[in-house]
Amino acid sequence: MANILATQMTKLAAGTPPAPGFVDGGVKVFNESVTLAAQADGDTIEVGRLPKGAIPLFGLIETDTSLGTATVAVGTSGTPAKYKAAAVFTAVATPTMFGAGGVGEALAAEETVIVTVGVAALPASGTFRVMLFYAFD
Repeated sequence: MANILATQMTKLAAGTPPAPGFVDGGVKVFNESVTLAAQADGDTIEVGRLPKGAIPLFGLIETDTSLGTATVAVGTSGTPAKYKAAAVFTAVATPTMFGAGGVGEALAAEETVIVTVGVAALPASGTFRVMLFYAFD
Protein backbone atom coordinates (compact mmCIF):
# COMPACT_ATOMS: atom_id res chain seq x y z
CA MET A 1 0.00 0.00 0.00
CA ALA A 2 1.36 3.43 -0.96
CA ASN A 3 2.00 6.22 1.54
CA ILE A 4 1.04 9.47 -0.17
CA LEU A 5 1.94 12.88 1.19
CA ALA A 6 -0.45 15.80 0.74
CA THR A 7 0.83 19.26 -0.25
CA GLN A 8 1.98 20.63 3.12
CA MET A 9 3.30 17.24 4.28
CA THR A 10 5.39 16.99 1.09
CA LYS A 11 6.99 20.34 1.93
CA LEU A 12 7.68 19.26 5.52
CA ALA A 13 9.18 15.94 4.39
CA ALA A 14 11.49 17.83 2.03
CA GLY A 15 12.60 20.14 4.84
CA THR A 16 10.84 23.15 3.29
CA PRO A 17 8.55 25.03 5.66
CA PRO A 18 5.02 25.62 4.34
CA ALA A 19 3.83 29.19 3.96
CA PRO A 20 2.62 30.75 7.23
CA GLY A 21 -1.03 30.03 7.89
CA PHE A 22 -1.08 26.57 6.31
CA VAL A 23 0.67 24.89 9.26
CA ASP A 24 0.57 26.28 12.81
CA GLY A 25 -1.29 29.35 11.55
CA GLY A 26 -3.08 31.72 13.88
CA VAL A 27 -6.83 31.95 13.41
CA LYS A 28 -8.36 35.42 13.22
CA VAL A 29 -11.94 36.63 12.80
CA PHE A 30 -13.60 39.60 11.15
CA ASN A 31 -16.82 39.96 13.17
CA GLU A 32 -19.43 42.24 11.59
CA SER A 33 -22.91 43.31 12.67
CA VAL A 34 -25.52 44.56 10.19
CA THR A 35 -28.54 46.55 11.35
CA LEU A 36 -31.49 45.31 9.33
CA ALA A 37 -33.27 48.21 7.65
CA ALA A 38 -35.27 46.77 4.73
CA GLN A 39 -32.21 46.51 2.48
CA ALA A 40 -33.60 45.84 -1.00
CA ASP A 41 -33.31 42.89 -3.37
CA GLY A 42 -30.02 43.45 -5.22
CA ASP A 43 -28.35 45.50 -2.47
CA THR A 44 -24.87 44.53 -1.33
CA ILE A 45 -23.53 44.99 2.20
CA GLU A 46 -19.79 45.07 2.90
CA VAL A 47 -19.14 42.75 5.86
CA GLY A 48 -15.40 42.20 5.93
CA ARG A 49 -11.95 42.84 4.56
CA LEU A 50 -9.46 39.98 4.39
CA PRO A 51 -5.76 40.77 3.91
CA LYS A 52 -3.58 39.51 1.08
CA GLY A 53 -2.25 36.08 2.08
CA ALA A 54 -5.18 35.29 4.40
CA ILE A 55 -6.48 31.73 4.15
CA PRO A 56 -10.28 31.77 4.50
CA LEU A 57 -11.41 28.87 6.71
CA PHE A 58 -15.17 29.25 7.25
CA GLY A 59 -17.83 31.74 8.21
CA LEU A 60 -20.79 31.94 10.57
CA ILE A 61 -24.04 33.81 10.07
CA GLU A 62 -26.52 34.53 12.83
CA THR A 63 -29.58 36.74 13.14
CA ASP A 64 -32.06 37.72 15.83
CA THR A 65 -34.82 38.03 13.21
CA SER A 66 -35.91 35.63 10.46
CA LEU A 67 -34.85 36.99 7.08
CA GLY A 68 -38.15 35.72 5.64
CA THR A 69 -38.10 35.02 1.91
CA ALA A 70 -35.00 37.16 1.25
CA THR A 71 -31.89 35.26 0.25
CA VAL A 72 -28.33 36.14 1.21
CA ALA A 73 -25.12 35.14 -0.56
CA VAL A 74 -21.62 35.78 0.78
CA GLY A 75 -18.74 36.50 -1.56
CA THR A 76 -17.06 39.34 -3.42
CA SER A 77 -18.20 41.82 -6.06
CA GLY A 78 -16.70 39.58 -8.77
CA THR A 79 -17.97 36.31 -7.25
CA PRO A 80 -21.04 37.07 -5.11
CA ALA A 81 -21.46 33.46 -3.92
CA LYS A 82 -17.75 32.69 -3.42
CA TYR A 83 -18.23 31.67 0.23
CA LYS A 84 -21.99 31.00 0.49
CA ALA A 85 -24.55 30.43 -2.23
CA ALA A 86 -27.73 32.51 -2.08
CA ALA A 87 -30.24 30.92 0.30
CA VAL A 88 -32.99 31.90 2.72
CA PHE A 89 -32.00 32.18 6.37
CA THR A 90 -34.87 31.85 8.83
CA ALA A 91 -33.13 30.20 11.81
CA VAL A 92 -33.19 32.77 14.63
CA ALA A 93 -30.40 32.78 17.25
CA THR A 94 -28.73 29.82 15.52
CA PRO A 95 -25.14 30.44 14.38
CA THR A 96 -24.82 28.64 11.05
CA MET A 97 -21.50 27.70 9.46
CA PHE A 98 -20.79 28.32 5.79
CA GLY A 99 -17.87 27.88 3.43
CA ALA A 100 -17.80 27.13 -0.26
CA GLY A 101 -15.10 26.75 -2.91
CA GLY A 102 -13.27 29.88 -1.75
CA VAL A 103 -11.91 28.37 1.48
CA GLY A 104 -8.49 26.85 2.17
CA GLU A 105 -6.40 28.83 -0.33
CA ALA A 106 -4.32 31.93 0.38
CA LEU A 107 -5.74 35.13 -1.10
CA ALA A 108 -3.58 36.67 -3.84
CA ALA A 109 -4.88 40.15 -3.00
CA GLU A 110 -6.83 41.92 -0.27
CA GLU A 111 -10.52 41.07 -0.54
CA THR A 112 -13.67 42.92 0.49
CA VAL A 113 -16.38 40.41 1.44
CA ILE A 114 -20.00 41.30 0.69
CA VAL A 115 -23.47 39.94 1.40
CA THR A 116 -25.78 40.16 -1.61
CA VAL A 117 -29.51 40.39 -0.88
CA GLY A 118 -31.81 38.54 -3.28
CA VAL A 119 -35.48 37.71 -4.00
CA ALA A 120 -36.98 40.11 -1.40
CA ALA A 121 -35.99 42.93 0.95
CA LEU A 122 -34.49 42.13 4.34
CA PRO A 123 -36.63 42.83 7.44
CA ALA A 124 -37.03 46.44 8.59
CA SER A 125 -35.45 45.80 12.00
CA GLY A 126 -33.16 43.37 13.77
CA THR A 127 -29.50 42.42 13.63
CA PHE A 128 -27.73 40.12 11.19
CA ARG A 129 -24.16 39.06 12.04
CA VAL A 130 -21.44 37.67 9.75
CA MET A 131 -18.20 36.25 11.17
CA LEU A 132 -15.34 35.41 8.79
CA PHE A 133 -12.65 33.10 10.19
CA TYR A 134 -9.27 32.94 8.48
CA ALA A 135 -5.69 31.85 9.10
CA PHE A 136 -3.03 34.54 8.85
CA ASP A 137 0.50 34.98 10.20
